[in-house]
Amino acid sequence: MAEPRSRKNRKIGVVVSTKPEKTIVVEVSRRVPHRLYRRYITRKVKFMAHDEDGSANQGDRVRIVECRPLSRRKRWMLEEIVHRSRQVNIKVRRRPKKKRA
Repeated sequence: MAEPRSRKNRKIGVVVSTKPEKTIVVEVSRRVPHRLYRRYITRKVKFMAHDEDGSANQGDRVRIVECRPLSRRKRWMLEEIVHRSRQVNIKVRRRPKKKRA
């Protein structure tokens, strides 16, 4: 007999921040029709998720799974990285300071 499927809630979103240690902020977006005009609107919600290894980077598409409360705002855990984003190195060139006369 096959294993019973877990009833834990799962969401797929994009990592928008990795600044807190062992934590990622994931933005999950969904498209819903407007109640009156029936045009589709994008609704976005941010979730804080636990990332034990620190393996997710900003821009990655990840799957998070519901878990017990880990802190005041963390109730999700990183399950897997669905798609890695390309990391672009941008060098910022600064202008030379103007000398005062």
